Amino acid sequence: REHKALALLIAWLQAASFEKKDEDEDYGEPRGGSMFRGVDKAHVIQEARAFNEANVDSSRCITIMTKLLYLLGKGENFSSKESTESIFFPMTKLFLRDKDEKLRRLMYLVIKELKPDTDCVIIVTSTLTKDMNSSNDLYRANSIRVLCTITDTSMLMNIERYLKQAIVDKQPLVASAALVAGMKLMRTSPEVVRRWVNEVMQAVQDKTAQMVQYHALALMHSIKSTDKLAVSKLVSTLTKQQLKSPLAMCLLIRYTVNVIQEGNSEQARTYYDFLESCLRHRSEMVIFEAARAICQMPGVTQRELTPAITVLQLFLSSPKPTLRFAAVRALNRVAMAFPLTVTTCNVDLENMIADSNRSIATLAITTLLKTGSESSVDRLMKQIGSFMSDIADEFKVIVVDAIRALCLKYPQKHRILMNFLSNVLREEGGFEFKRSIVDTILVLIGEIPDAVESGLGHLCEFIEDCEFTFLSTQILHLVGEKGPKTSAPGKYIRHIYNRIILENATVRAAAVSSLAKFGASVPSLRDSMVTLLRRCVHDADDEVRDRSTFYASVLSSGDESLIKRLVTDLTPMPLSGVEKALGEYKESGDFSQPFNFTKAVVAPIASPTKRKDQPKDTAMANVGGGEG
Repeated sequence: REHKALALLIAWLQAASFEKKDEDEDYGEPRGGSMFRGVDKAHVIQEARAFNEANVDSSRCITIMTKLLYLLGKGENFSSKESTESIFFPMTKLFLRDKDEKLRRLMYLVIKELKPDTDCVIIVTSTLTKDMNSSNDLYRANSIRVLCTITDTSMLMNIERYLKQAIVDKQPLVASAALVAGMKLMRTSPEVVRRWVNEVMQAVQDKTAQMVQYHALALMHSIKSTDKLAVSKLVSTLTKQQLKSPLAMCLLIRYTVNVIQEGNSEQARTYYDFLESCLRHRSEMVIFEAARAICQMPGVTQRELTPAITVLQLFLSSPKPTLRFAAVRALNRVAMAFPLTVTTCNVDLENMIADSNRSIATLAITTLLKTGSESSVDRLMKQIGSFMSDIADEFKVIVVDAIRALCLKYPQKHRILMNFLSNVLREEGGFEFKRSIVDTILVLIGEIPDAVESGLGHLCEFIEDCEFTFLSTQILHLVGEKGPKTSAPGKYIRHIYNRIILENATVRAAAVSSLAKFGASVPSLRDSMVTLLRRCVHDADDEVRDRSTFYASVLSSGDESLIKRLVTDLTPMPLSGVEKALGEYKESGDFSQPFNFTKAVVAPIASPTKRKDQPKDTAMANVGGGEG
């Protein structure tokens, strides 16, 4: 993928340069046009004949190869005959006939992307090997990349000596190319690369080139990755030294954390001291990586976290958005396990609510909701109110999840938080956003008894203008379950019956079931519910007609045991019970009698339980991408 990305980048640069050519150039496009307009495979193959001309035009060949890379980057497939006879063989002649540096670089890219077979590789190997010993460092580095991409294990032995020399080369471009090639060869020929340990370790110790040290450390870890003891020894050795490359230091910090997580308790204190010393490094990326690593250490104590929290707090006021985002994201994760430790950063976090970067502001809000005290809830809700309209739905969902956790933490503040959620619910938003709010209110109703009536009231107001069928039916079911048990159940009837008049068939059917539950549970409302249900027997939808007819007949019967069994205490048979009964019926072999569902095990559907092993706010840790 990186090869194609590089190819497309070079193609774009070449396109930009050719757009400035005059219109009379027969190989370019008019000024302001694109050289890729109308490019197809047949046309490019036809143009590739220019590689065989006696007088090679370098500029024209560069244009043809750029178009070829463009097609390969798009995923265009070339047959074996097209790629070898029409492109590869003519192009290899240019190695000897033209010394243009730009053309040579494009030739390297095309060879890598064409992926020639073994027979073709033999033809170009000698030329690329010659380039590996060239005085031009650019040729040397690129030829190494190409050879390691197209050469198989059997031919790799012929160039191994050159690769080992390149690893310790004084030119950083060449050394890095050889090390990166080694990392790729680890996938196909690991036994060959493991013989380079001495050269790679020499490159790790080299302090003259930062990128070489970084690539060498990555390759050395890859070589030793199958031996945990060797990795531990490597990390132990390097932590006692001072690597010059900040990128290599970040890698070493990550490897150190991996060793700690694997349970090496004997040197855990030494490794922690190394991580703490990295907090005083001159590079900001190393400082952050060390702070993040300390926060992720297993079994870390609040005292050990303090230096890392102090560093992250300093980053909160950085003028660089990347540093602010990284710091607040790390603090957000720490707040899940150590909210009191992060409270020292609350003042800085409140200042970040108005940050122009909405990702940073969202993380700051959710972190404050985790660490805030009961007395700060009112102030936080006022700040969030003006903030919610400026962010995307995906960030709003994260904020809603944080509010849910805060309300469960401080149930006395449920009225303020419920009112806030109700106001946000009326605003514009997509299905996932509205669903997260409804789910939050459902959780609060189930966990906080005092929030039942206010929550049902907010949900009933929401379904008056709800465009999502799923949410409407979910709310109607809840109102039918919880509404009859409130102090004034009659106030919900209007909202339910409006759904029968105004909504689609699915919502109407759910509303009929909800009315029936009110009639069954509240005897004083039963006659009124029967009247409303009988108005639905002529509905256009058969499901609504069947439900209304059935429930009206049951409620009119006056048989309390029948009403209780068919309306209020209706417990669907779980599939496991039905499966067991069907198995027994089949094994009996007597099919003279129809299957009797009463033999199925009847049990109430289990209500969803919370997972104790997973924090509720794990989604917040994913804001902004991956670990890096």
